[in-house]
Amino acid sequence: MPTASFDFTGSVVLVTGGGTGIGRAITRAFLDAGATVAITGRRPDRLAEALEGYPGERTAALPADVSDGSQVAALVADVVSRFGRLDVVVSNAAGYETGPLTELSDEAWERLRATNVDAFFHLAKAALPHLATSGGNLVAVSSVSGQRGDWGQAAYNATKAAIDNFVRSLALDWGAQGVRLNAVAPALTLTELTEGVGRDEASLAPHVNRIPLGRPGEPTDIPPAVLFLASDAARYVTGAILPVDGGTSASTGQAHV
Repeated sequence: MPTASFDFTGSVVLVTGGGTGIGRAITRAFLDAGATVAITGRRPDRLAEALEGYPGERTAALPADVSDGSQVAALVADVVSRFGRLDVVVSNAAGYETGPLTELSDEAWERLRATNVDAFFHLAKAALPHLATSGGNLVAVSSVSGQRGDWGQAAYNATKAAIDNFVRSLALDWGAQGVRLNAVAPALTLTELTEGVGRDEASLAPHVNRIPLGRPGEPTDIPPAVLFLASDAARYVTGAILPVDGGTSASTGQAHV
């Protein structure tokens, strides 16, 4: 992964959902760039796997449920206590639900909203004062689905749209304190979260048909953009939602024929 141009030596990074998929790729990219990285998630075994092979003094696996405000507050306090500072927060933990809204249970909606929206709220609330102290920044992993509608994804798209406007509004509120907030917006990326979409060529074809670069995203496609937004190279960038989508969002929605 091309991260050599970004040097995060001495920086402390917290990644939610850091044990799998895009979060794991982001975790390893920051570690490869010299950062000290704390990661959280609900599965301790996956957190340990994500950090395997990296120096123990630069890593911390801290299991937590990020939809629980008290756990998030304790998590952020733990990171600052362990490492003395907090420079970058990556809000990546997410859930995914599809299907007609009338068939989505109240429990599924509560779970989706808690993971995708409440978790960001709790994380930003706990972390922003520390980022103001360090002159740090927050990068959210949103989605192109937060920018427009998709068939059968009304609830999911609504949660990602909430993240986009959280990022924009908080960028306004915290810019004067030296804190930047941005987001990346992937399209279809092949992770555990999207495995129901399919892995064979036939089932992926309708999706790939809408991607100018001709393939779905891989988890390792996302971290370079995250590291850019978190780095001093983006020191004058805040409130931005950066598509990392193979060109998906460049389309008007017309069929590719």
